[in-house]
Amino acid sequence: MKYSWSKLFILTLVIALGASLAAQKVNVGYDKSVDFSKYKTYTRLEPSTPPTRPTLYKFVVNSIDSELSAKGLHRTDRDGDLILELAGGIDYGIAVTSGPPVTSSYSGPAPAINSTMWTGANGGQGELMPAVPEAGLQLQFIDRAANEIVWSGTVTQALDQEDKGKSLELAIKAVTKLLKRFPPPNSHSK
Repeated sequence: MKYSWSKLFILTLVIALGASLAAQKVNVGYDKSVDFSKYKTYTRLEPSTPPTRPTLYKFVVNSIDSELSAKGLHRTDRDGDLILELAGGIDYGIAVTSGPPVTSSYSGPAPAINSTMWTGANGGQGELMPAVPEAGLQLQFIDRAANEIVWSGTVTQALDQEDKGKSLELAIKAVTKLLKRFPPPNSHSK
């Protein structure tokens, strides 16, 4: 009888580990004092260096743009109500971060966080954005006028290195899952 229980335990452990590797992990934080319904446009910052995976990058940003458009946010090349900053990494934790857009007039100081009003991931304590993990995406929405981060989210996803099509599918699902939490509930948005 012990033998069958140990086999069952090992099988359960393997299934649990496999499920956790395939699942998307989402963390978000936001400024609970912000009325997100006032935002109608956003400007996406482009990477300061070329992405190491241009096809995956293109699919991810197109998915982000599509999700935000469905929520009533329209992308503009410059001076959006929000600035969308992206960071992502795949393989060995190599990070690609976005820098100031070439066409944008935004050149102010680094955005601030109202730590007394921030809620969600990390509760305003510790680092806002953890180090970029393997197969991760981080989004920050910055109120351009106030120069404050109003929403931040991270999603991680194990990708299939052998099946690029499946990896693209998984990446798009991860973006969808992350942006389901934007704007936050009870944020006065429509």
